[in-house]
Amino acid sequence: MKSSLPPSWSIDQPVRASYLVFGRPDIHEKDIQSVVDTLRSGWIGTGPRVAEFEGAFGEYIGSSHALAVHSGSSGLHLSMVALDLKPGDEVIVPSMTFAATANAVIHAGATPVLVDVDPRTMCLDVAHMEASISTRTRAVIPVHFAGRFCAMEAIMRLAEAHNLFVIEDCAHAVETRFQGRHAGTFGNMGAFSFYVTKNVTTGEGGMICTDDPERAARIKILALHGLDADAWRRFSDEGFKQYEVLEPGFKYNMMDIQAALGIPQLERVEANLKRRCEIWEQYDDAFKDLPLDTPEEEERGTVHARHLYTVILDIDRLKSDRDTIQEALHRQNIGTGVHYRALHLHKYYRDEFRYKPEDLPHARWISDRTLSLPLSPQMTDEDVYDVVFSLRKTLQYYTH
Repeated sequence: MKSSLPPSWSIDQPVRASYLVFGRPDIHEKDIQSVVDTLRSGWIGTGPRVAEFEGAFGEYIGSSHALAVHSGSSGLHLSMVALDLKPGDEVIVPSMTFAATANAVIHAGATPVLVDVDPRTMCLDVAHMEASISTRTRAVIPVHFAGRFCAMEAIMRLAEAHNLFVIEDCAHAVETRFQGRHAGTFGNMGAFSFYVTKNVTTGEGGMICTDDPERAARIKILALHGLDADAWRRFSDEGFKQYEVLEPGFKYNMMDIQAALGIPQLERVEANLKRRCEIWEQYDDAFKDLPLDTPEEEERGTVHARHLYTVILDIDRLKSDRDTIQEALHRQNIGTGVHYRALHLHKYYRDEFRYKPEDLPHARWISDRTLSLPLSPQMTDEDVYDVVFSLRKTLQYYTH
């Protein structure tokens, strides 16, 4: 994988003819045909393909109830609403996550309490979680960051001791497992995302998994305007069904078009994981001597979903910051991502909840240094080589 620098090479020179898009979805002809067949069926709203996808996903995850929704964000929101949170209630959220995790708490009427993360795993710091529990704490949302399994045993012990609900944010974690059991089945509910960059994609889409039949029934009602169950079948070939509005709900239902894309995606999820593992190992091997830290090895007994390959740049050894490195890679036609800028550093959370950057030092430290590299099962060995070559030469150029 190592290559000497060509005499004419420049930091601004592309290393490949076409741009390597970060997070490009892996779409096959079978996926396309599945969507086309659904379009031709005449039923493109919420119908039989959604039910099929829910059944297949619930079986894969090992959950009694799998409820398809419009997005992972709406899945988190519905999970929060189903807890009947009140103003003044608090929900613990790691700062190292996407805004949707905390926003779901706010939209449900409660207050997010941001906590720090483990600097190695980037998952919720259990000790800081414990220190942040108050008499107002109702729930915690552990995030399986990048597909790594959180310390759910410790989190569940704390939750049980303090009578807290646990909603797992599984946006990165479709394949994530601990001792054979899938993420999303340890807490009260698990919310998954099928956004365009995810390991299983429906373009936009999400799934809520739970073994609680009462909350599952309520979430299904909330996801479609608060209409009763018959509303889902009111335009089916069984004939028109009258419906009742049981409570003011939301327009969060998934369409059959989305489910038609997700069904074949789910069928090859384990094969895709195998390919991402191969790329991951190539990256690990190629970056050993660079001024950066590669991701921690997966913990014993766990399966890492390998959703994001995030490196931590050693900026003390570099004569530039992370953003400069990222921009240089962009000019070389290598797309990258940042996961994430910690929530407590963003203006809204700083101003509304009075967070200071130094309040959560690990999340702040990661925010300045993290860089996510392309990791898709459709990547060829040549694509992987281009990423390795570009990052190696860029860091060599910027090293003191």
